[in-house]
Amino acid sequence: MHFDRFGLAFDYPDNWSVDTADADGHYATVTVYSPEGGFWSVSGHAGGGDPRELAAAIVNQLQKEYPELDTEPAADMIEGSELPGFNLNFYCLDLTNTAHIRTLQTPGAVYLILCQAEDREWERVAAVFAAMTTSFVKATL
Repeated sequence: MHFDRFGLAFDYPDNWSVDTADADGHYATVTVYSPEGGFWSVSGHAGGGDPRELAAAIVNQLQKEYPELDTEPAADMIEGSELPGFNLNFYCLDLTNTAHIRTLQTPGAVYLILCQAEDREWERVAAVFAAMTTSFVKATL
């Protein structure tokens, strides 16, 4: 499937569901859920900000919710662009979870990409999350 609304475009699997409830105003948030509950989300933010600070703010927020959150800085290179962010591991409802935060800076906006799944699902969907991120970056640059 292909999503293309609110200035956000990316590909996602046919059997995943899209939530645009937070797509209010000029910058939108779109979340795509796997059938098992994992999710991939992208949100746009005003340009000119530091993408690393945006990613760190999300980590700080998550640390309040998950005090034993393990974090490490990380980055991906896609289409010649660096996407800085963090890799996260934490417990939620007695299950271990993995999440990746990545940011993409363009002249007009900073985009935040967050994907998360319970670890057993993560093994199955990590490549899907990566493909979704790549499709978003290709459509955005």
